[in-house]
Amino acid sequence: MDKNKIAVVDYHDYSQGDAQTRERFIQEFGDSFANMGFAIVRNHGVTPELRKKLFEVSKAFFNLPEDVKRSYEDLALAGQRGYISKNRESAKGKDVPDLKEFYHIGQTVTDGDPIKEEYPDNIWPKEVTEFREVGLEVYNTFEQTGRNLLRATALYLGLDEDYFDNKVHNGNSILRLLHYYPVQDVSQIPEGAVRAAAHGDINLITLLMGGSAAGLQAQALDGNWIEVTPKEDEIVINIGDMLERLTNGKLRSTQHQVICPDEELWTKPRFSTPFFMHPRADMDLTCLDSCVSAENPKKFPDATAGEFLTERLIELGLKKA
Repeated sequence: MDKNKIAVVDYHDYSQGDAQTRERFIQEFGDSFANMGFAIVRNHGVTPELRKKLFEVSKAFFNLPEDVKRSYEDLALAGQRGYISKNRESAKGKDVPDLKEFYHIGQTVTDGDPIKEEYPDNIWPKEVTEFREVGLEVYNTFEQTGRNLLRATALYLGLDEDYFDNKVHNGNSILRLLHYYPVQDVSQIPEGAVRAAAHGDINLITLLMGGSAAGLQAQALDGNWIEVTPKEDEIVINIGDMLERLTNGKLRSTQHQVICPDEELWTKPRFSTPFFMHPRADMDLTCLDSCVSAENPKKFPDATAGEFLTERLIELGLKKA
């Protein structure tokens, strides 16, 4: 097996397949996570019609005047809800901000779970009438798909299939509508700036509905950068730092970036929609005993998901220490 290859799998093989088909999915999906930290999934639940609506409302919002967009930005929320304006987020360890703006939709608790008190309310722009309806439908679809993909991941790790279920129920997941804005005069781009500098995600897994232009790359085990090019009806799944910590590095949180392969692409917008699947803040990220051995000693200090998230938001410049 090519360890630098990102597997393409069919979600229906897990959700609807017989025992043998499910086992093949779990092995191929898990191996791709262990080697590349990425997989590509088709039949993920978001219909072509919903995908089209999502990008329509995303474009409609980001085309609004700057002052209107900024009216939906609340700096006190550390980027957890609403609009996050241009050049506010930098990758960990980077001094130059990414050239992007985005909008966050968070968890909506509807079952009386007291965790609701931990989450700020979502912020909905009134200028884009379908924003709320479409955003929540995509959020709920990705949350369900993500829960099932974590079940497959649990089986790959030798855990009970429902290991993650109570940890992600009403978890602190975020749907990000992302706009890499066009730059007409490339001479004005700050030195070292890219659309998204090399980084690992914070969360358990990320489900990414592909960008409207090329540019996503993942770093292979040999250090080379590989183009990640899903088809229009496929989504990209990648491991986040929380799951890497939990598995003591058995599953890779791979560095990835968004670049402009040629200068002309700077002048064109790029839209994408990642769903960052987070657990509840009290999830224990202590390395699993089954992933620690003499050959693979414990690499990470103990922490809860909430503690780790706070640490990373400070590093990203979205929250003050």
